[in-house]
Amino acid sequence: MRFLFTPWGLILQALALIHFIRRRPDTYWLWIILMLGPLGAGVYIFMEVIPDLGLLRTSFEAYPRRKRIRLLEALVVENPSAGNWEELGDLYLDDGNYARAKGCYDKSISSRADLPDAFYRRGICEIHLGDFNAALPDLEHVVSRDFKYDSHRAAGLLAHVYANTGQPEKAEEFFQHVIEKTTASETYYNYATFLASQKRNAEARECAQRILAKKPTMPGYLRRRERPWFRRASGLLKRLPA
Repeated sequence: MRFLFTPWGLILQALALIHFIRRRPDTYWLWIILMLGPLGAGVYIFMEVIPDLGLLRTSFEAYPRRKRIRLLEALVVENPSAGNWEELGDLYLDDGNYARAKGCYDKSISSRADLPDAFYRRGICEIHLGDFNAALPDLEHVVSRDFKYDSHRAAGLLAHVYANTGQPEKAEEFFQHVIEKTTASETYYNYATFLASQKRNAEARECAQRILAKKPTMPGYLRRRERPWFRRASGLLKRLPA
């Protein structure tokens, strides 16, 4: 216990505060860290930081992924097949490099346009890049072949694209179909923002609250993964008129 009253205890408290700011768990943890000092920080680290270590797996995966990227960058010079370009695009997409991923999918599709995977992932890149007009034909191509593609995520993203390309009727139609089949926070958040843009504030509030309503019944590891959507839903609720 003497450890808690040394400079190391203050360091422990500082680490807990940094993690809290970055991850934004339940607000009561902030008061536990501040009011109980290093002891509260120790409890927080045990209850929140250690379980979060499982989410670092994607960070550790970045090193072999980037090694594979370098290998494929050299390989496509010698063998620019559609499969190699698509795999390189997938790796760039996982790495968050959406512009390069899109360029790879462009080359893959120009060689082989028979499978929906590259169109779907190119559409995701275009959404991240804010190019909804380009994403529209890609996602329409995918959804026309398989409405259930990627557990209805493709249709949900197409609804989001319709909402951002001045087609509210189609957006509403697709959102209505998709929310009957999925509880994905991404789809519900996109639908809520669409409803808010249409001044349908009560419906937007209800849709955002559905995301937060899942939180109490979720296992801890899922709550940690869903935190970004919980924050977005809470932020939207604050922006909506009461």
